[in-house]
Amino acid sequence: MAKFRGSVGKSALGIKKWKQQSCTKEGCTQNFSVVQDERLQPHNSRARFEQVVLPHLSAAYNLARWLTRNDHDAEDVVQEAYVRAWKFFGSFHGGESRAWLLTIVRHTCYTWLQHNRAHDLTTVFDEEIHSVASASANPETLLLHRANQQMLRDALETLPVAFREVVVLRELEGLSYKEIAAIADLPLGTVMSRLARARARLLEWLTTRLHTEV
Repeated sequence: MAKFRGSVGKSALGIKKWKQQSCTKEGCTQNFSVVQDERLQPHNSRARFEQVVLPHLSAAYNLARWLTRNDHDAEDVVQEAYVRAWKFFGSFHGGESRAWLLTIVRHTCYTWLQHNRAHDLTTVFDEEIHSVASASANPETLLLHRANQQMLRDALETLPVAFREVVVLRELEGLSYKEIAAIADLPLGTVMSRLARARARLLEWLTTRLHTEV
């Protein structure tokens, strides 16, 4: 199995991104048993797969790490997601390969959560219950600058999975609303609504935390 070692890199929101460091292209692809069967794909498919899909390995790990909230679990999820990506690579006919891969990673994460941490998915989630008045949105940037990295990570991990994934995809991976809607299989308006409410939840959590530490 390909191994990943977590590190971090900053996002637009100020929250650091989880990144793998120790998985090379060769190390990843040689572990896919399906690759060994040349009958399944044209001869040049492996080279195309390495060129088109492997560059997004860090994005895949970052999403898996934030959804599973565990380094080793994220490694397993990414490994399985890449095996699935290879298996279905014949159905990829061009376009945005990162969004295509992250769709597979997300599905793999949810499957893993259902089998290993079902509570994360069964936690009551309601758009209204989880909404927060957004009148205080203006001081958001200032507040985020005041918060340290560990505090930001703690805040993000408190969000329900449905909120956490849209923040990761938008703020950490820089995807468009349209791309997120396609990856998460959600209406565009729902993506925008969840993102706004997730930001408000982060702001509320950080405000409470910062006031407590004063």
